[in-house]
Amino acid sequence: MGTKRFSEMTEFELKQEIAALNEKAKKAEQLGMMNEFAVHERRMLMAKAYLLDPNDFQPGETYPLTDGESSFQISYLNGHFAWGYRNNGTELEAVPISLLVNGK
Repeated sequence: MGTKRFSEMTEFELKQEIAALNEKAKKAEQLGMMNEFAVHERRMLMAKAYLLDPNDFQPGETYPLTDGESSFQISYLNGHFAWGYRNNGTELEAVPISLLVNGK
């Protein structure tokens, strides 16, 4: 796909990129290349974040994370990233909004 940034891609291009990254992740997993698998998984989550509307997520609200075990309270949004605290922790971190489960 070249060196186009996710923020510059159309919805169609993002979906194509996600499908390609998913295939690369599957191949890496089958070959036991877990570091490469993790890189493709992370890029896929980043691309998926650009398919979501940041306005659907509200600072001050707590959302479950896609891992099914953790929660994340948003302090503020910066683009397609939510900054806040995991599991009522004290360390500020950023996650792509694609990791947040929104009830909408």
